[in-house]
Amino acid sequence: MIEWKTASAEETMALGERLGKLAQAGWVIGLSGDLGAGKTTFVKGFARGLGCDPAGVTSPTFTFLHVYRGRIPVYHVDLYRLETARQASDLGIDEYLGGDGVALVEWFENVPGWLPQTRLELFLEVTGEDTRKIRVGAKGEGFGKILEEAASWG
Repeated sequence: MIEWKTASAEETMALGERLGKLAQAGWVIGLSGDLGAGKTTFVKGFARGLGCDPAGVTSPTFTFLHVYRGRIPVYHVDLYRLETARQASDLGIDEYLGGDGVALVEWFENVPGWLPQTRLELFLEVTGEDTRKIRVGAKGEGFGKILEEAASWG
């Protein structure tokens, strides 16, 4: 597990942007953290790294899914209001996992077992008014080189 510390929303976005520049189609990234921890801020940076306009990135809490077009599509999913994998499947959200784009899934822990076994997981923690601790780890195969590079970003 890698740990980063950020001192502002801009730094959180910058980390997201760096990871977004490395993104490949099929990636699934789970984002966890309290309300206001910076999940959507991280997604804004990630989308910017893929050539999307970060100004258009908003939390999909009430729509469950937003799609942003860049080098590859970004599927921004929010499971805050869901409790079961069946609810996510009934909404058709699972069709966006592991496909032609990158799925960033906020509140992934609300629907245990729904994400694919191979994924990145980011845990964002508020440590002060503007400061955050961000931990990232991988489940499954295929992210070793990405995590090695990301470890040097500190």
